[in-house]
Amino acid sequence: MTAAQADLLIDRPSVADGAALWRIAKESGTLDLNSSYSYLLWCRDFAGTTAVARAADGAPVGFVTGYVRPERPRTLLVWQVAVDTACRGRGVAAALLDGLTARLTPGQGITGVETTIAPGNTASERLFTSYAARHGARVTREVLFDSGLFPDGPHQPEVLYRIGPLTLRPSH
Repeated sequence: MTAAQADLLIDRPSVADGAALWRIAKESGTLDLNSSYSYLLWCRDFAGTTAVARAADGAPVGFVTGYVRPERPRTLLVWQVAVDTACRGRGVAAALLDGLTARLTPGQGITGVETTIAPGNTASERLFTSYAARHGARVTREVLFDSGLFPDGPHQPEVLYRIGPLTLRPSH
């Protein structure tokens, strides 16, 4: 754990965090931005499968949203990961992923993680392949949604990353 990570609290979000998560996603410049309403709902309905990184003053500086797949109840689908621009490059995203899966493993029995990454998003590719390496897991990739499936204009394909089985260590 880096000194920057030690200064953060990895926590469950509350509805009051929804606006900050929306802002962080908007300022990321890379995420598909959902409506502010959806971030409020996410913080209410999926707080158990979402993590927020808080600075010393309690303000959110990063988040990871996810859900347990209904058809694969031991798989966490990671929807979005974003870190405030002032906190990037400090391992916050890795700490969020590690913290969330460590929280979910005992109760949910999570053994795998899935996410989609657009081609050329090297930051996300590095984040998830290093996550897999830290947890002794394989990574497989396949196109989940081809470009032609998106109705709202040009969109790159979304490549599904399957990570597992995980070797998670208990958090301290």
